[in-house]
Amino acid sequence: MAASTSRQPHEIPLPPSPTNAVKFTKKQNSRKGKGKENFSAPLEATTSWDDLVPEPDWEWSYLTDPSASKVPPIFTKDGKYFFSLVGSSVKIHSVTTGQVVSTLIAPRSTSNATSSDLLTTAIINPHNNFQLITGSLDGRLVIWDYVEAILLQMIDISQPIHYICAHESWRDTVFVAASRPSKKTKTYGNDDNAVVLRVLLRARDSTSMSKEILPIGKTRFPTGLTLSPSGSWLVATAGHKAYVAATSSLTTGFIKYVSPERLTCLAFHPTEEYFATGDDKGNIRLWYCLNEVQPVTSRGVEKKAQTTTLHWHAHAVSSIAFTSNGSYLLSGGEESVLVIWQIHSGKKEFVPRVGAPIITVSVSKNDKEEEFLLGLADATYVFVSSGNLKISRGYSRIKLDPSMPHQTTSERTHVPLAVHSLSSTLILPSSHPSSLQVYSPSSSKLVSELEVSPSNRVSRRDEKPVEPSFVEHTSLSSSGDWLATIDARYVDDGFQNEIYLKLWRWDVKNGRWTLNTRIDHPHGPHRVTCISFSSGLKPSLATSGEDGAVKIWGLKLTKAKSETVDEFWVARSTSGFRSEVPHSAAWSQDASLLAITFGPYVALYDSMTNDLYQTLVSPKGNTNRSAHFLGKEGRYLVVAGEHSVTLWDLITQTVRWSYKALLSIIQVVPHPVTDSFAVFYTSPGQERQKTRILIFRSASPTPFIARSLPFRIRTVAPYLLARSSDHIFVGITRDWDVALLGDSSKQTQKEGSIATGIISSSIPQKRTLFQDIFGKAAFAEIPSTTISTSETQYTNHGKTMNPNAFAAPAYLMPAFDHIFDQIIGGFLQPRSDDLRTGLPPDDEDVDMEEEPAAIAFDGVSSVRVVSQEEMSLLVTLFRDQSIECALPSDGYPPKSKSSHARQTTKVASSPTIGAKQNSPHRRYLAASSEIDITASSSVEFLSGRKRKKSLS
Repeated sequence: MAASTSRQPHEIPLPPSPTNAVKFTKKQNSRKGKGKENFSAPLEATTSWDDLVPEPDWEWSYLTDPSASKVPPIFTKDGKYFFSLVGSSVKIHSVTTGQVVSTLIAPRSTSNATSSDLLTTAIINPHNNFQLITGSLDGRLVIWDYVEAILLQMIDISQPIHYICAHESWRDTVFVAASRPSKKTKTYGNDDNAVVLRVLLRARDSTSMSKEILPIGKTRFPTGLTLSPSGSWLVATAGHKAYVAATSSLTTGFIKYVSPERLTCLAFHPTEEYFATGDDKGNIRLWYCLNEVQPVTSRGVEKKAQTTTLHWHAHAVSSIAFTSNGSYLLSGGEESVLVIWQIHSGKKEFVPRVGAPIITVSVSKNDKEEEFLLGLADATYVFVSSGNLKISRGYSRIKLDPSMPHQTTSERTHVPLAVHSLSSTLILPSSHPSSLQVYSPSSSKLVSELEVSPSNRVSRRDEKPVEPSFVEHTSLSSSGDWLATIDARYVDDGFQNEIYLKLWRWDVKNGRWTLNTRIDHPHGPHRVTCISFSSGLKPSLATSGEDGAVKIWGLKLTKAKSETVDEFWVARSTSGFRSEVPHSAAWSQDASLLAITFGPYVALYDSMTNDLYQTLVSPKGNTNRSAHFLGKEGRYLVVAGEHSVTLWDLITQTVRWSYKALLSIIQVVPHPVTDSFAVFYTSPGQERQKTRILIFRSASPTPFIARSLPFRIRTVAPYLLARSSDHIFVGITRDWDVALLGDSSKQTQKEGSIATGIISSSIPQKRTLFQDIFGKAAFAEIPSTTISTSETQYTNHGKTMNPNAFAAPAYLMPAFDHIFDQIIGGFLQPRSDDLRTGLPPDDEDVDMEEEPAAIAFDGVSSVRVVSQEEMSLLVTLFRDQSIECALPSDGYPPKSKSSHARQTTKVASSPTIGAKQNSPHRRYLAASSEIDITASSSVEFLSGRKRKKSLS
C-alpha cells in the first residue's frame, strides 16, 4: 500500500480550539514510513468519571414484557378473552385478535415493600364468572372485577403465594400453596418449606388480613395445586410426592403418594376422580388413588398408588391439560411439540414445530370449536385447532427467550441490533439465535422473522446443549436498502468453522428482506470482527477479521441475456497494518475516509485508493476498541478503549481532550446528526447492576448530560425513528429485554396498557360460514352514528317531543295504543309540497307506451334523481295493484271476467334505458319497469293504449 501525505481531509471552518489541546511538533511527526504517525502525550489534568456526583435516573421504557409467563392462560366463561400474567400485571387478550384490551395492575404493597410483587397464579371466581382472583409473591390475594376493571378486595396472608384453587362448594374460600419462613434464617428463601392453607376471603375490621387461615399440611416447594371436579379432594404436588387430602376432613392432613421422579405439573380430570402429573424425565402418570379407603389419621402416611404411565417426551414435561370432555390429555415441553394423548387407548398425535419450547397448555371452551392455547418460551401465544390439529393463529410482540443459547461457548461481545428507517422497524435477535426479527414500535407488533441461517430447531440431546448457528454481526446502509449479516457456527472437533457473509436487499414492493449475495468464509476460517457500510446510494462494505485483513466490498452490475441487470457484491480490495488484528471500522459522513482500529493504532485510509493518510497512536499505548466520526463534517474522531476515551481533531492533528475511568466502557454511540456522543459504561463486577451514561460535545470535555439506568446493557443503537435533535437510544439489556432509553423515551400509552372496562362490541366477531362463501356484507363497513339522546329532539308538525318520555318505569306508563299516534308522528315527516304536485288522479289513464323520461344524474354526485313521471307511474301501479285489487268483504276472490285463465303482459323498459345497461341505476329502473298483470285483472287494448280496469 503506497504511503501518501499530500491529500488532506476536506477544508472545514475551524471552531475556537480549546486551551488544553496538545500540539505536535515537527520532531514528533518526523517519523518516516507509510503514512504519518501522531503520538499524543496524555493530558496533565485527567478527569475520572467515578468522582462525579450520583447521576439521576434516565427515562426508559420497555418494549418487551418482562418474561414469558409460566402460568397457564385463563379463559373467560364465554371464551372471548384470556388472561395472561406478566410480571406484576394481568393482561386481558382478545381471543379473536390477540390484542391486549386491558391491563390490571394492583397497587404495590406498603407492608412488604422489599418483597417481589410478581404474580404467580390466578383463577376465575367459581361464584362469580366476572371476577378474577390473583396471588403474588408479596403474599396478597387480589380480587378484580375484570369487566369494569375495578379492584374489589385485597387479602394479605403475609406469605409468598405460589398456587391457589377454589370450588363452588366452598364459598368465599380459596386454598393456597405458600412458602414458609425458615426456622434458622426466618426468611422465605428455602424452597423446601411450603404449606397449604385454607384462606377465608373476608378481611378483619380495618385491615386486609384474612379472618381465618387454616393450615392443612406441609409440603416441599409446590409445583401444582388443584381440587377435584366434585370438590371432594384437594391435591398438591411437590418434589417427588403427590399430597392428597379429603376436603371433608382437612384436619387429618395429607396422604403422601411417592413418585419415582420429581413432579413438574398437575392437572385434574374434568369429570372423573383421578389426576395426571408430569415429571422431569418426560413421564406422564395417571393416578387412581382417590377411591381408596382413607385411614382415620392420615398425617405423615406415605403410600404407593396405582398409576398408568405415558411416555414420549425426552425432557421435562412443562405443562399438561385435559380437554373439556376428558377424552384427551395435552402435554408440552422443551421439544416444541404438542402431544395429544387419547386416554382410553393410549394413542397419541402430534403438533410439531410450534416455534419455541412449550411452557403452558390451556384449553379454550367456546361455542363452536375447541381450541388449544400454547404459551411458548419466547412470549408467543399459539392457537391450535382441535379439528385438524394445525396452528390457526399466533400472537407475539418481541420474541426473546433468555433460556436460548444466544451466547456460544465463548462469550460474544456483539449482539445484532439495527434501526431501519424506511419501514420504521427494529431489527433484533430472535428467540432462535440463527434468526432475526423485525419489530414495529409504532404498532407494537412483530412484522416478520428473517431466518438468516436455516437450521433444524431440535431440542438438546440428553443434557448437552445443541450448538446452533447464530447471527454475530448486522449492519444497515444509511439509505436502508442493504442489510449485511454475519452468521457463524464455531466447532472444536476438528471441523472447519462455518462463517457466512450475507447481503440482503430491501424489497419495497413486498416489504421484506431478500437474499442478494452469500459469501462463504469472507476471512477464511477466522472470525469476523466488524462490518460497516459507507453512506450514499451506492454504499461500500468494510469487513475486518482476525486474520488481520480489512476487505472492502462493492456492488457489481452485470447484464443478463434477458436484458435484465443483475447486481451482486464482490471484494474490491484487501489491506492490512503491521500484522495487527483490526477491531472496528468506521466511515466518515461523506465516505471519503475509512478509520480502522489496530490495537493502539487508528489508521485512516482513502476509501477510493486505499492510501494510508494518517496513523493515530493512543496516548499511553492502550488498546483501542472502536472509533467513530462525529457530526456531518467528520472533523472529529472519537476513539474508545477499555477504560478511556480520546477525541482527535483530524484537521489540526491534535488530541482535543482525553478521559480515563476505572469503569469498563460498554459502548460509544455517536449522534447521527450533531457532534455529540454518548458513552455507556459499567463496573465489571456483578454486584453493581447499573449502567451509567455520559453525553459529551466535541467542544467541551465536560459531559452536559449524566444519567444512570437500573439495569445493565448488552448493546445500544441510536433510535433513528425519533427526532434528530433528541438523545434517544434503543438497547438490549442483560436479561434480553428491549428498552427505549433517553429523553422523551416514554412512549404514549399503547392500547390496552391501562385498566379499562371490556366492551364486547369492540371485539370483532368470528367469520360465519355465509361470510366465508359470499364475503363480508356490504353494510358491514358502514360506520354507525351514535346519537346522544340528551341532545336529540323529535319534532311532530312543529311540536317537540320530550326525549325523556320513556324514562319512567313500564308499570307507570300508559297503554301503548293511547300514545302510538303521537310517538309515530314524532318520527314521520310530512311530504313536501313539490312532491305532491303533478300526481295523476285516481281514475286517470296511464299511457304505458310513451317513452319514459331519461334519468337525470347530477354532475358531481352519483345519486339517482327520480323524475315526476316515473313517480306518478309507481304511485299508480301501487294503488291499482295493492288497493283496488284487495279482497272483498266476503273473503273470496272475485271471479275473472276474462275468457282466458291467466295472461301475463310485460312492459319492457325504454330503449333509452338500454343505452347504458352497465349503470346500476339503469338496471334498477329496467327491473322495476316490468309489470306483471295476473288473472285477477283484465287488460283492454284500445287504440294502442292500455287501460287497466278493476274487476270489482
